[in-house]
Amino acid sequence: MSALPSERRMGFWMCLALVVGNIVGSGVYLLPASLAPYGLNSILGWLITSGGAIALAVVFARLSRLFPKAGGPYVYARIAFGDCVGFLTAWGYWVGAWVGNAALAVATVAYLAELVPWIKHTAGAPAFATCAIIWIVTYVNWRGAREMGRLQVVTTVLKLVPLVVIIALGLWLLMTADASVIKAKPEPFSMSAINASAMLTLWALLGLESATVSAGKVDNPDRNVPLATLWGTLLAAGIYILACSVAVLLVPSEQLATSSAPFADVIRMFWGDGIASTLALFACISGFGALNGWTHVQAELPRVLANEGVFPKVFAHESRHGTPDAGLIITSGLLTVLVLMNYTRSMVQFFTFIVLVVTSTYLMMYLCCAVAALKLCWNGTLGEVGRRLSPFLLIATLAAVYSVWTLFGAGAEAFWWAIVSFAVGLPVYWMMRRPVAVATSASS
Repeated sequence: MSALPSERRMGFWMCLALVVGNIVGSGVYLLPASLAPYGLNSILGWLITSGGAIALAVVFARLSRLFPKAGGPYVYARIAFGDCVGFLTAWGYWVGAWVGNAALAVATVAYLAELVPWIKHTAGAPAFATCAIIWIVTYVNWRGAREMGRLQVVTTVLKLVPLVVIIALGLWLLMTADASVIKAKPEPFSMSAINASAMLTLWALLGLESATVSAGKVDNPDRNVPLATLWGTLLAAGIYILACSVAVLLVPSEQLATSSAPFADVIRMFWGDGIASTLALFACISGFGALNGWTHVQAELPRVLANEGVFPKVFAHESRHGTPDAGLIITSGLLTVLVLMNYTRSMVQFFTFIVLVVTSTYLMMYLCCAVAALKLCWNGTLGEVGRRLSPFLLIATLAAVYSVWTLFGAGAEAFWWAIVSFAVGLPVYWMMRRPVAVATSASS
């Protein structure tokens, strides 16, 4: 892989925007409605999820500082457990990235249709608009890491504007108004409700590891990647907790549970329909920005694998801009096929289930990286005095326990299907390793 000159690399702010932008997608605008049945339990669920996500962010930040190489999860798993586990970790993550992008693209167009009504009322228009957005962000990523980073910075700033406004409005009301402003139903606290809300909120924080995958495109990666990972996760988690809590507290639970635009309902209560309708624009920008960042990830990871010799070499081919052009075209092509399949009525339930399975594959990747950190910390590779009880060892343990807990909460069916999605990568690994084995036997 050719080294990029510093003027074509991503700096700290672009790296931070990649993390925040990949975490904060279009789903946040619907999340309060999903959390409504759990009332105040959802706030505790947010705190648990944020604690687990921050522990994972610390793990990724520490690993990326010591191993500032492109590939992130693949590198850490391979160093700790060998080539096969490293490959399978990357395989599951890669499949999860481009399949998850299908849901992200569909959600983005759903918000766009609120601004451009003909999309909803014209046969085939939603599919066409979705595919068009996919290939627009593919082109931006093909143009270079800095071009992708600039777009990511702009969309990240814009997507945070309405969330910050809602947080400010909520804090002002809670400090100046009386208790009648709180409309949340006083649901009794229960572990089952807290667990359920924690599972829902986990979906919103996937992507905290994004910067580690792109370390090869980052200027001064041993500093910027860990800082962006940690601060990006803290920023996204803080905004999520505050914004969603405002909606849960201020909008009646019955209304919130059936709302298609929970944050718009908050704004409508105080500023009317005109301003509330503009939220669809910010939701569309949010989804577009997240799709831009995840398109970068879905092409960068197979390039790392191809350069390591465990993935077809075509994925390592570079454009004149230093971007993996073949990888972008292939993964966006797969994504386009999946989106078109999703627009057939018989595929809707299957597609929804696939998204759940993809989330489970991310959880397994997080668990593998947390356990890898534990192993490397235990044997002294991470700079600790071997087997000494250190703060990082405790944090990595919490990250591993949290990952196991969330996998358990996802259900057995999703877990076993995630195992199948990882196992599908085994033939690819064996096929790519076969020429090496043949060459070795021939030389001996």
